[in-house]
Amino acid sequence: MNRIVAKVTSIVLLFSLGLTLLFSGWGTAVVHAAGLTVTGSGGGNEAAYVEWSPVSNASGYKVFVKAASAADSQYQQLHNELIRKYGSYWRADAVGLAAGSYVMKVEAVLSGGGTASAVTGTLAAAPYDRSGFAFAAQSPYGTGSGAYTDNGTLKSGAQVLYVTSQNAQTVTLPVVSSSGTVQTGVGLGGILSLRQKGYDTTPLAIRLIGKVTAADLSGQLNSGGYLEVKGKSNYTAMNLTIEGIGTDAYAYGWGLLLRYAGNVEVRNLGLMLFPDDGISMDTGNANVWVHNNDIFYGSAGSDADQAKGDGSTDLKKGSTYITISYNHYFDSGKAALVGLSESAEFFVTFHHNWFDHSDSRHPRIRVASVHVYNNFYDGVSKYGVGVTTGASAFVEGNVFRNTKNPMLSSLQGTDALGEGTFSGENGGMIKAFNNSVVGAASLIYANSGAGTAPANATSSDAYLASSRSEAVPGSYKALVGGTAYNNFDTLVDTGVSAAAVDNVSAVEQKVTAGAGRQGGGDFSWSFNNAVDDTAYALNAPLMSAIRSYTSGLVSVGGNANPGGPSPTPAATPVPTVTPVPTATPVPTATPVPTATPVPTTTPAPTAAPTSTPAPGAAIHNFTASGTSSSFFTIQGNLSTSKGTVVYNGLTLTQCLKIESATSVQFTAAKASTLTLVFNSEGTKIKVDGTSYPITNGVATVSLAAGTHTISKDSTANLYYLVVE
Repeated sequence: MNRIVAKVTSIVLLFSLGLTLLFSGWGTAVVHAAGLTVTGSGGGNEAAYVEWSPVSNASGYKVFVKAASAADSQYQQLHNELIRKYGSYWRADAVGLAAGSYVMKVEAVLSGGGTASAVTGTLAAAPYDRSGFAFAAQSPYGTGSGAYTDNGTLKSGAQVLYVTSQNAQTVTLPVVSSSGTVQTGVGLGGILSLRQKGYDTTPLAIRLIGKVTAADLSGQLNSGGYLEVKGKSNYTAMNLTIEGIGTDAYAYGWGLLLRYAGNVEVRNLGLMLFPDDGISMDTGNANVWVHNNDIFYGSAGSDADQAKGDGSTDLKKGSTYITISYNHYFDSGKAALVGLSESAEFFVTFHHNWFDHSDSRHPRIRVASVHVYNNFYDGVSKYGVGVTTGASAFVEGNVFRNTKNPMLSSLQGTDALGEGTFSGENGGMIKAFNNSVVGAASLIYANSGAGTAPANATSSDAYLASSRSEAVPGSYKALVGGTAYNNFDTLVDTGVSAAAVDNVSAVEQKVTAGAGRQGGGDFSWSFNNAVDDTAYALNAPLMSAIRSYTSGLVSVGGNANPGGPSPTPAATPVPTVTPVPTATPVPTATPVPTATPVPTTTPAPTAAPTSTPAPGAAIHNFTASGTSSSFFTIQGNLSTSKGTVVYNGLTLTQCLKIESATSVQFTAAKASTLTLVFNSEGTKIKVDGTSYPITNGVATVSLAAGTHTISKDSTANLYYLVVE
């Protein structure tokens, strides 16, 4: 099916409320206020967004959200990192919202004093579809929502970690590393490595912003190019969500490896040029929910059938109670392997995925009991669902449009016709019900002539059920291996009620509108059905577009004074809203409830200047922006425990610790003055290798045009700097 994923600023998704609430309210609105214009806004899955035009005399922006019915006093300020600058506009996303109606407010802080603000119309946040085995009652954790509750809000005491291309190697987080011991994890991989010890199960939401490449994560990935999410032993509680913010978050050139992990969620990411597997659930995982991702080509492997990468979303070696849903697979070569060497039954659900001109393994199943429902197989060149080694699959309510072989069982039915397209292993059994099949080359039912050939009770692709509750008679068995369908769907809780299964007539519309990232993502591609329905060679123009993808993100952070320390995310509840801090948080993590309060008694610089930086000055506020900057290249560790500094009317609560490995580099286009603001601890700072005194918390250095480096002389804590 042809589809162009348009930019979010131009999308209006129209749904029947009875069909689905997905992306309800996603649209645009134009609101004017004195000096500030909201150009777009909308609601998404447990999220809402606002976009606005830059205000010429704004020194920064703050963004707030509240329930539409709440008083204005209930506005909650978004984390600073959720505010981003693009080429011609700004955008902020509110995430972790329970389903409901919201209003967002943008406030521009004007350089001459005062503010300008504008408010959106009502924005509808819809719930994510929490269905499938990851949410089955008998599963180890009963949920795959990770750091979130099942109503979409952050769990009490959850930490939030913001990861960008600039801070992926330096972001920090306190981690309980043994009984009573807390260590500071440095870098995304370092943080996850400390959590692997199993002592810290604090809910953690890792939020990726923009295009984060393998080079950005240098030193944080394993030798295979994967970010490892590992527990201590099988099914260890992780309570972890890895999510993209907005429409343009990418894991670019790297993949995710999950092992021994329980209660993990991966959502709203674009995965491009991953090594072998995009998301590999390898060994001992439970209650994993992979959903609403855009999955593109991986890097070519050594085998002839790995030109598009290997598995997009694979799981094996005892991984169970997994839900894979609402993902958009762009021409995947091998979409999903389920099982490798297992001997015991395990449980997986695939629902509402868009297999967009992909080739095979949707999924390819060994041993497992797998529920496959409401997926859109859109021009699939090889096969849809395949079973071997005694697997059982319940395939219901799917749309197979021009899918060559919708269902296969090894060494029988279509697979025994001589092409050798599937497997040499023993067969399995498929129960099919209420699927729409158009344009199939071959489909042989055991008990019905409704396929492409007469019924064949001994050598078939699937048993065609007359109702979803029908048990398949034990007399129908795999031709090779002799296993019968195990009727798991009638015997265990699949995490899916009959009412949650959409009528097959609504599936194509719902999946094409709702699968993939919020708003359809920022990557546009249109397949040519006449060619791509049957082609399984790599699509060279698509690969070229993936390789040449560049981010439109300019900078992260609103650059406005946050006004004080941040409370924990669960403080001061608001009806239907997960409260976000009323101040910009630490860029590396939202404080946990047991964090040491930020001191308020550290002396401020006693001779701090009171002048406003000149227009065009390069300013960096570590409280507002952490280490993220489009002008300064910052390496080092942040801290919120060094006290509060007041400077030029700003209350600064976070600093860059000036240590041996700390450096700040920048290039001045012309002769400039550098102003550095510290607390009372430091006495000297080096600029280009020369030591300069810190007097009353401030160092001022005259600079020539060119590249400059700030580094350690004495131990100090840097809160703010200006080049003007």
